[in-house]
Amino acid sequence: MFYDHQQIEKKWQKYWEDNQTYKTSDKTDKPKFYVLDMFPYPSGAGLHVGHPLGYIASDIYARYKRHQGFNVLHPVGYDSFGLPAEQYAIQTGQHPAVTTEQNITRYEEQLRKIGFSFDWSREVRTSDASYYKWTQWIFIELFHSWYNKDTNKAESIETLIKHFEEKGTEGLHANQNDELNFTAEEWKTASEIDKEDILLNYRLSYRAETTVNWCPALGTVLANDEIKDGKSERGGFPVFQKKMMQWSMRISAYSERLLQGLKTLDWPQPLKDSQEYWIGKSQGAQVKFNVENHEEIIEVFTTRPDTIFGATFMVLAPENPLVENITTPEQKAEVDSYIEETSKKTERDRMADVKNVSGAFTGTYAVNPFSGKKMPIYISDYVLMGYGTGAVMAVPAHDERDHRFAKKFNLEIIKVVETEEDIQEKSFDSKDSVCVNSEFLDGLNYNDAKSKIISEIENREIGHGTTNYRQRDAIFSRQRYWGEPVPVYYKDGMPYTLPSSALPLELPEVEKYLPTEDGDPPLGNSKTFAWDEANQKVVATDLIDDQTVFPLELSTMPGWAGSSWYFLRYMDPNNDEVFSKKELSDYWGQVDLYIGGSEHATGHLLYSRFWNMFLKDRGYIKNDEPFQKLINQGMILGMSAFAYRVEGTNQYVSKNLAKEYQTQAIHVDVSLLKGTSDELDTEAFKSWRPDYADAEFILEDGKYITGREVEKMSKSKYNVVNPDDICEEYGADGLRLYEMFLGPLEQSKPWNTQGLSGVYGFLKKFWNLYFNGDVFEVSDEEPTKDEYKILHTLIKKVVYDIENFSFNTSVSSFMIAVNELQKIKCNKRNILEPLAVIISPYAPHICEEVWNLLGHSESIEFENFPELNEEYLIEDEINYPVSVNGKMKFKISLSAQLSAQEVEVLVLQNEKMKEILDGNTPKKIIVVPKKIVNIVI
Repeated sequence: MFYDHQQIEKKWQKYWEDNQTYKTSDKTDKPKFYVLDMFPYPSGAGLHVGHPLGYIASDIYARYKRHQGFNVLHPVGYDSFGLPAEQYAIQTGQHPAVTTEQNITRYEEQLRKIGFSFDWSREVRTSDASYYKWTQWIFIELFHSWYNKDTNKAESIETLIKHFEEKGTEGLHANQNDELNFTAEEWKTASEIDKEDILLNYRLSYRAETTVNWCPALGTVLANDEIKDGKSERGGFPVFQKKMMQWSMRISAYSERLLQGLKTLDWPQPLKDSQEYWIGKSQGAQVKFNVENHEEIIEVFTTRPDTIFGATFMVLAPENPLVENITTPEQKAEVDSYIEETSKKTERDRMADVKNVSGAFTGTYAVNPFSGKKMPIYISDYVLMGYGTGAVMAVPAHDERDHRFAKKFNLEIIKVVETEEDIQEKSFDSKDSVCVNSEFLDGLNYNDAKSKIISEIENREIGHGTTNYRQRDAIFSRQRYWGEPVPVYYKDGMPYTLPSSALPLELPEVEKYLPTEDGDPPLGNSKTFAWDEANQKVVATDLIDDQTVFPLELSTMPGWAGSSWYFLRYMDPNNDEVFSKKELSDYWGQVDLYIGGSEHATGHLLYSRFWNMFLKDRGYIKNDEPFQKLINQGMILGMSAFAYRVEGTNQYVSKNLAKEYQTQAIHVDVSLLKGTSDELDTEAFKSWRPDYADAEFILEDGKYITGREVEKMSKSKYNVVNPDDICEEYGADGLRLYEMFLGPLEQSKPWNTQGLSGVYGFLKKFWNLYFNGDVFEVSDEEPTKDEYKILHTLIKKVVYDIENFSFNTSVSSFMIAVNELQKIKCNKRNILEPLAVIISPYAPHICEEVWNLLGHSESIEFENFPELNEEYLIEDEINYPVSVNGKMKFKISLSAQLSAQEVEVLVLQNEKMKEILDGNTPKKIIVVPKKIVNIVI
C-alpha cells in the first residue's frame, strides 16, 4: 500500500487542532508531569533542521508520559522582545511588533508541521502586555523587598522599615550596597527623600551607578553574552566600559543559596560547574590599607591573608573611584590614558587575557599593615571593580599574574613560606627573595596560618574574616525601545513604583527607535509617557510639572526579564488577577524535564533560579528550584560548501585544482549544488548574487567541485536546511525519527539529507505491516511465542531508552523489530496494536493513522503504554558453543531448563564430541549455564 505521508500528516495535524488533543486540564486526579523547552526567540529566518532537535526529544518524552497515565503540561511560547527586531525597525521603520508577529506566525506554522504535542491554548509571548504586566509586577515586588540574612530570605520592605523605626541599623543583618549606621530617632526625623535614598541600599531591585558595556552605535547597554571580541554581536560595533545610572537586581543576595541548590538538581555536571565558577565562592579576609599622605583607605579582599607579608604593591581597577583622588599630578596623564584604553575592553575580555599584563603607576603608596613597608599603587585592567572591592594586594611570589606584573614593572618579590621545604616547591623564580615570618607562620600549616592571620587582622581592627562571591548584581536596564517598560516614575529625583492597579504600563508608540537628540533612550521620543500621580494614569509628557505629573523611567528591561519566569505563567496563562493561582503553581510545581542549549548556563538559568527563589520567599510558589532535570541537547551541524576564488580575480577554481593557485575560500549556498553531490551549478551561482554574475570557472573533468566542511548550521554560512523541505519530501515523522537517529541527544552531529532515505524506508516497511498489498489486513489470531518475543524485546529496550534519553538506539530497535516482523509476515492485532503505541511518541502521524485503521475512534495519544511481560523473553533453548582446548568446535541446541550436569551428559553423548574424543576421557569439563561449554582433553 502506498504510504502517502503528506495526506496522513495534514489529516492528523488538523484533527489534533480541531479536537484540542493536547490541551492540558488543571482538574485531574492524574499525577502531573511538566515538560518544557527553552523559550524560542522567533527570528526572521525561521527554523532550520538544527532547531527542532531538543523539541523532538522533549515531545517524545511528553507523549511517553501521557501513555504512562500522567497529566502532561507541554506548553510553547515566544521570547518576543529583543534587539534583532528593534534593529530591523531602525533600518526599515517597520514597528517591531509587526515583524515579531510575522516571525511568530512563521515559527508556529513550522512547529505545527513537525507535529509537536504542544498545548497551544497556553501560548505566551513576552511582548504581549497581558504577559509583561506580570513581569512588571514581579519587578515591583522585588523593589519592595529586601534580603534578611537572619531569616535567609527576602522579606517585605515594610519589615525593614519597622526595624529602622524601632532600632535603626542596630542588629540589622542585610544584603546592601553600603554600610550605614543610624539610630531609630535619626530614621524618624529623616526626610522622605533621605529615607527613600537609604532604602535603595537594601531593595532587591535598585538604581545605582554601575560600569556597563556601552555600545554607542546601538545606543544601548549590552550584556556580556551580546559581545564578541570587544564588539556587539549584532552589527559588530565597538563596545566601551562606561559608568551609568542603571537598574540592578540584587542576585548577589542569593549567591549561597544558588550554590547550595545545585546539589539538589539533576543537571549535567559541566553546567553545574559553570554556575559554581560564575558564583565564585571564596573565603578569606577583608583588610584595610592606609594610603600615604591621604585620608583614603584601600580595602582589599584576599583568599590568602597568610601571604600579606609578601604583599609588595597594590593594584586598583581603573574604574575604582579612589584612582582620581590618589593619582599625583605627575602621573595623571598616564593614568587617564590607561583608563581610556581599558574602557574599550569588556570585563570578559579582561578576565580572559591572563598572559598580557599592563598598568599605570598612580604615583602614590599604601602601607603594608604588617611589614610597615611602602607599597606602590598601580592601576591595571586585570582587576575588576565588580569583584571584591576593586582592589588587590599584590603578592607576586604567590600569584602568577601578580608575578608577571612585578617582573614587567621591576617590583619587589617576597616569598612567604611556612617551612623551608616550601621554598623550592612554590617559588616562581630562584632570584625571588624569601621571607619566613616566625612570629606568625613558622611551623603552621596553611589553614592554621590563615586562621591566625585573620585573628590578628581582627585584633588590630584593620579588617575581618569574610566570605566573598564573584557573582555580581545583574544590570537590569537597557536603553532600547523593544522591551518591557520599567514601572517607575521619578519624584524629587527618587524612583517610585506605579501601583499594581495601573499595570501594565504599556510600551508607547514612538516615531523613531533611536535615542533622542539629548541622548535619552528611545522611549524619550514618546509624547505620551508621563505619570499623573493624582489621577493614577499615563499622560502626555508636556504635562510634566514635577508636582502631580512626573517623568517615567525611559529604559526598558533586558531580554532575560520575561524569560526568567515564563515557566510559571504557563501554569495559568490567562489569569488577569494573579500571575498564577497558588493552587495551580502548587500542583504543577517544578518543571520535571527542561531541554535546551548549554549557552544559557550562566544567564537565563541563574536568573530564573534567582526569581524563582524570590517568589518562593514571598510565598507565591512552593519550590525553591524551577527546573529539576535539565538536558543540554547537542547541535546539528551543517555541511558547508566552499568555492575557491583566485585572489585578485573573479575566477573560481575547482577544489582539487585549488592548490595550484593562491585562493580564498568563500561560503556557497548549499542549495546551489546539484542534487546531493558536491558539484556546483555554475549558472545558478552566477545568478545568486550580482558580484558573481561574470564569474569564470576553472573546472576538473568538466565539473566544478566544491569543498565541503562540517560547521555550525547558520544563515551566514549558507548551510541551513529548511525543515519544511524535509517534511514535504520525507514527512514530519521521517524528520523526527532521523534527528533522533543521528546520535546521542547531548552530542553534536552533522546533518546529511541522504541519510533520510533509510528512515523513510523504515516508515514504509512499518506501514506495510498492516496491509496485504493494497488491502488493510490485520488478523485477530493469537500471536506465536516468537512474535510476542519480538514485541516484548522492543518494549523492554524502548522503555529503557526513553527513560535514559537514548532516543537514537530506540530508532535502531524499531528498525530491527519491524524487519523481524516483516520476515515472519506477522499481521496479528495483538502485536501490531501495541507496536503502534510504542512507536507513536517518535512518529505520531503514521501511528495515529494505523490506530484509526485498526478501528479506534479516539486518538492513540492516551492509550496505555504496553506493559513488559518478561516471560516472553525467557529462552526455551540455548545454543551452546562447545569449545575444546580453547577452540570452538561446534554448537549444540539444548533446553534452557537443563542443569549444568545434564548439559555435560548431553554434550558428551553428542556424535561430534565422541568423534573429537576418539575414546579418550576429558581432563576437565566446565559448563557455564546458558553460555558455553569448555572441554580440556
